[in-house]
Amino acid sequence: MKHGQISSKELSDFIRERATIEEVYSRSMTKLAKTASNCSQLGTFAPVWDVFKQSTEKLAACHMELVRKLQELIKEVQKYVEEQAKNHKKTKEEVASTLEAVQNIQSVSQALQKSKENYINKTLEQERMRKEGATQRDLDKAGLKVKKATETYKSYVEKYANAKTEFEQRMTETAQKFQGIEEEHVLRMQEIIHSYCQSVEETHIQIGEVQEEFVKNMENTSVESLIQKLAESKGTGKERPGNTAKSLTHGAKPRKRKTFAIPENSFYSSSDSEDEDEPRKFHVQIKPVQTNNGTHQHKATIDELKASIGNITLSPTPAVRDASHSIHSFMHRIMQLYNCHVFFFSSNSRLASNDLLSLDPFVPTSSSSSIPHLSVPPPNRPTTPLGTATIVPPPRPLSRPKLPAGKLTGISEAVRPFSPPKMSNSSPPPAAPLARAESSSSLSSNTSLSASNTPTVGTSRGPSPVTLASQDALPIAVAFTESVNAYFKGADPSKCIVKITGDMTLSFPSGIIKIFTSTPSPAVLSFKLSNTSRLEQIMPNQQLLHSDSSQSDTNTKDFWLNMPALTAYLRKSSEQNPAASYYNVDILKYQVCSNGIQSSPLNLVVYWKCTSSTTDLRVDYRYNPESMQSPAALTNVQVLVPVSGGVTNMQSLPNAIWNAEQSKSLWKLSDISDKSENEGSGSLRAKFELSDGPSVPATLAVQFFSEGSTLSGVDMELVGSGYRLSLNKKRFATGRYMADC
Repeated sequence: MKHGQISSKELSDFIRERATIEEVYSRSMTKLAKTASNCSQLGTFAPVWDVFKQSTEKLAACHMELVRKLQELIKEVQKYVEEQAKNHKKTKEEVASTLEAVQNIQSVSQALQKSKENYINKTLEQERMRKEGATQRDLDKAGLKVKKATETYKSYVEKYANAKTEFEQRMTETAQKFQGIEEEHVLRMQEIIHSYCQSVEETHIQIGEVQEEFVKNMENTSVESLIQKLAESKGTGKERPGNTAKSLTHGAKPRKRKTFAIPENSFYSSSDSEDEDEPRKFHVQIKPVQTNNGTHQHKATIDELKASIGNITLSPTPAVRDASHSIHSFMHRIMQLYNCHVFFFSSNSRLASNDLLSLDPFVPTSSSSSIPHLSVPPPNRPTTPLGTATIVPPPRPLSRPKLPAGKLTGISEAVRPFSPPKMSNSSPPPAAPLARAESSSSLSSNTSLSASNTPTVGTSRGPSPVTLASQDALPIAVAFTESVNAYFKGADPSKCIVKITGDMTLSFPSGIIKIFTSTPSPAVLSFKLSNTSRLEQIMPNQQLLHSDSSQSDTNTKDFWLNMPALTAYLRKSSEQNPAASYYNVDILKYQVCSNGIQSSPLNLVVYWKCTSSTTDLRVDYRYNPESMQSPAALTNVQVLVPVSGGVTNMQSLPNAIWNAEQSKSLWKLSDISDKSENEGSGSLRAKFELSDGPSVPATLAVQFFSEGSTLSGVDMELVGSGYRLSLNKKRFATGRYMADC
């Protein structure tokens, strides 16, 4: 039994050493993949490096998966070692009677041997005395001694027979018990070795599949395809350009131009790199004037606005923050071209007040008083220091006041071709991915903006509770932050476009870094993501997160962290900001399957009626609880509407704020939910008197956010021991949320 315990511990040490070797190999392969990504991206051979990088990363993931399986197997071996020790201790107590039987037969055997020798000696002495002719008295004494030795010898023979019977019975039972223990031990060891072999075999199969995929990719990478990819990436079009205007000056060097492609091919933007001293060339194209109710304005079509929301993809890595900024700038130029108004969050901005999309168009100026009959006074500018304001929505009035008849005429209440219906949940169709910036927020900050342009609300709980002496499960926090982008066109629900993206962030207390760095092999942090069937795309942080691609359950997905990489990241964060109590790590991004207007938490319809002297506006809205996993109130709801035509007076229900400098009207509403008036449905109405009409219907923008729920319903559950979830925050907010007539 002692050798069984030794062999179990030695097998555990062997598997642990194999896991260490596999982990080192996986990290080396990851470094090799980074080397491939750093190779030259110029020339026709550049796509091949992507094939190498992907294949090497998959190989590293295969070996890291084997590490995880071996670590689970080590836990099983250790558990068996503990059970084995308990069974051995119990067995020793059960065979204590056998030990007594052994000791008894040993003592009886020794006494029997001595009595036998005494009997023989006494008998020989009696025979010798007879031969020597001893006296009868001496012979009688010798006979008594022989008789006594014979009786003693006979008694010990009987005792030995009884002790032998008990000994054989006890030893037989004990030997059978020992054999059963050894048979069970060997069977358990065989099961462990079988699991070990199966894990290694599965890894080899995965490696073979990766290698086969690599070979196929290389076979499909022909000379023609490489040349074609280079032409597509460097080319500026498939058609020969037409005649251009002649150069204003001669002898100028050619211009280097970077083009930005858009779906309608309606225009391009260039970035010049020639010297400032060189003469510039201009290509001017004058388009015919388009009329719209007596004004010459360009109006964005629905396809162009769809392009602004639908043709952007998720950013794969944190390195795309600059690219995301370029996309935002580019989309802003598109909207300016078509006279549309689009507002973007900045991931590094701070909200000093609650103005729409962190804009503050209401700086008090003398121009605000140019409307003599303005019924709503301008708002006071907040005096709270930047980044410390508390978001408090205005209280909702008990009842809405009614304007006298004739004040808001022009938009008939009877004509309502569309009232946002209550949709039932159905299977959403695939949707195009949407771009978003990288997260830089903190779970404990109440003023920063997260990766998906949503406010991160929470409070810090003080210094980290984790110390080096901690023996309990280590606390971590998780936050799910989602951004909903929507575009509503008229009263047709089929023209509504909705895109929802999200990200998952883990927060670690600073004290956990010391535990990670002082432990040779900290417990692997594993978790299960639920409701993943609602997600169209999942993009994990490949430097920190691993997953099993062979999982069959479409509604859940298992992940585990690369603990050495996580430790290195947290250590670096601690060096950069040693005073922080918590450190946040962006774990993954995802895109939610959307089903048009059914996925929108707040449905909108806007109506315009424009004449030369007045403009009537009505915005219908309806709260849609079916879009959320757990219906939650929409807070800080704000609606911003640009109105052209020289507004001289505004009347509105409910009261709105007019900014004369920017020609925009702003409604700030209280919370909207299914418990609100009319179950969250309502209308915003306004009448504008104009001096230079008619107005041109513009695109309105909406902002709101919600705490305690997400649109996707995605959730996280820790798997295994060593960690506990101390906080789980969920929220969503608007990204680009627009409506047009």
